[in-house]
Amino acid sequence: MIPIHLKTPINYPSNVISCFCSKLAFLVFFVFVMQKTTPTRSLRSFDYSGNDTDRKALLAIKSQLVDHPDGVLSSWNNSVHHCYWDGVTCGRKHNRVTVLDLNSRGLAGKIPDSLGNLSHLSEIHLDYNNLEEGIPQNIGNCRSLLELTLSNNELNGTLDSRLFTGSAAFIQLDLSYNRLTGSLPLEISKQTSLGDLKLSANKFSGVLPEGLGECTELLYVYMDRNSFHGDIPSSYSSLTSVNEVDFSQNNLSGPIPAFFSEISSIYYLNLSQNDFQGRVPTNSVFANASAVILNGNSKLCGGIPQLHLPRCIEVEKHLRKQTNKFHVLKLIIPVISALVGVLAIATGLYMACKRKEKVPLSVGSEIAGTFMKVSYDMLLKATGGFSSETLLGSGSFGSVYKGILDGKTVAVKVLDLKHHAASKSFMAECKVLRNVRHRNLVDLITACVSIDFHRHDFKALVYEFMPNGSLGAWLDEAVGTLSLPQRVDISIDVAHALNYLHHECETPIVHCDLKPSNILLDYDMVAQVGNFGLARFLTQPRHPNQSSTIGITGTIGYAAPEYGLGSEASTSGDVYSYGILLLELMTGKSPTNIMFKEDCNLHMHAEAALPDQVLQIVDPTLENNLTKGSYDRWETQDAHQRKVECIKSVISVGVSCSNHLPQDRMKVSDAINTLQAARDILNAKKRHNFPARGS
Repeated sequence: MIPIHLKTPINYPSNVISCFCSKLAFLVFFVFVMQKTTPTRSLRSFDYSGNDTDRKALLAIKSQLVDHPDGVLSSWNNSVHHCYWDGVTCGRKHNRVTVLDLNSRGLAGKIPDSLGNLSHLSEIHLDYNNLEEGIPQNIGNCRSLLELTLSNNELNGTLDSRLFTGSAAFIQLDLSYNRLTGSLPLEISKQTSLGDLKLSANKFSGVLPEGLGECTELLYVYMDRNSFHGDIPSSYSSLTSVNEVDFSQNNLSGPIPAFFSEISSIYYLNLSQNDFQGRVPTNSVFANASAVILNGNSKLCGGIPQLHLPRCIEVEKHLRKQTNKFHVLKLIIPVISALVGVLAIATGLYMACKRKEKVPLSVGSEIAGTFMKVSYDMLLKATGGFSSETLLGSGSFGSVYKGILDGKTVAVKVLDLKHHAASKSFMAECKVLRNVRHRNLVDLITACVSIDFHRHDFKALVYEFMPNGSLGAWLDEAVGTLSLPQRVDISIDVAHALNYLHHECETPIVHCDLKPSNILLDYDMVAQVGNFGLARFLTQPRHPNQSSTIGITGTIGYAAPEYGLGSEASTSGDVYSYGILLLELMTGKSPTNIMFKEDCNLHMHAEAALPDQVLQIVDPTLENNLTKGSYDRWETQDAHQRKVECIKSVISVGVSCSNHLPQDRMKVSDAINTLQAARDILNAKKRHNFPARGS
């Protein structure tokens, strides 16, 4: 037998062996992970096995959308796998397209039918573009689809019922700010997982769908600014988790359902600008005046005092009078002839004694029947004798006092009739405010025309009290300082008020004196436009070369430059004032600041700072936290940059609105869209979180 000589083994130290094994294990693990999680090799070598359908669907989508040459779709080409295209997200396991996020990309065209071929989509975000035509019904075939946001486009047509009967189980559906028409399909009841439904500002009509009550997971329901009619279905009592409900600016009628007061989760309910009638509850959400909005429903009564609704006895009496009007007329007609003689005598006596009466009717004939009646005595008592302790402020046309009237805190504006324009201002406010109702306009409670104890004419206007004063006082830092989010919210509130006055009233209204001191702030810092003493109704347009003789004055610095040349009141004049207001809001400098001279005004000052020098002109109260590199350790650099971008957007809108030529000024609707986008940037809401109120 041949002996076998074994090589003597080398005895490595144990620490060397341990190190070698650890490195080997790490190498094996790294290779395994890279193979499982990194698709780079296979993707970039265009291994389309298993998901070529998605790539073809995306290319079909690209072919039907209109984009800029260097826009988002320019990356959709064969140089890279489609999972790396801008706006496209793929799942890790099978590399299928799961998210398509092309919001705010300036895309035009129509939504392609091929979108429905992306069967693994869980999210589609095409909001804030310029997309037209209808919504493809086959989107409902995306069996994994949870979120569909198509708001702020130009979509039209009706909703196909197949959108709701396919495989999709929506959690979020946002179709607001489009031009969609028709009634809502009954099949919406099949979307029982729906948590966020936004259909605001479309042209939907018909009755509210009964089946929506089966969507018991709903948290947010926004169906405002449409043409829905009829009652609110009783089935909605099943929406026991809902937080926010907005049915405002429709044609809904009937009583306010009692079940709203039984849903404890509601903290915002807007039913304004409808035709609801009957008694308003006083418990639950109805016990908080800042949580419920009911204005613009003339047949409502009761509720808590802060809602300023008439007592139910008065409303019911009025309704009974309307119902029995015909019968009353039959009784009156036989005695008319007998009253003629008496009436003639009474008229003569009234004219003779008119100036001798101590306290006449509180409301003159020009506004009689519009407001509740109050006398000089009542207002004298309400304000403590118009004492200096209740004086809130004084202006060119009079003084404003704080008072308590019928248990409500009010602001009483007493006109200085020695001023030749005070009476005209009084009539202008009465005519405007008796015909308008909006969340961002001051609420005129009543008016008084009477004689005081000195037998002098007396005129006063009674408004809802605004506890946070005027925007002007805040900008002067007389009451505090405003945060950036508050300034953005205020800018949006005022824009909504202007849009309502200019475009949503039966007869367009021009404010003519928009400035910070005429912007009032309520308990929640919601801005309300006030002081309509110079307001004008726009009637038939005059010849373009015809000058106005109405004598527009406005306020120096805020009045449009064309007014100084005799031009007539116009909505573009209000837009100019709004632009100056925005610039003052962000810079803290009024247009009459001593730094501005003939060769430089607030508009030019702000325009010169765009886009990269805005932090040099921003209000010092904001600048402390916005100067580059000064954000604190709790704030990320990304959050800081969002603030800067938001400021740029607001200042840019201010500059665009305050251009010298009227035709160059931005439209109010465009300003609203831009400012809302700026607020979204500032808030940086995550897609999976439902938007907060007013978003």
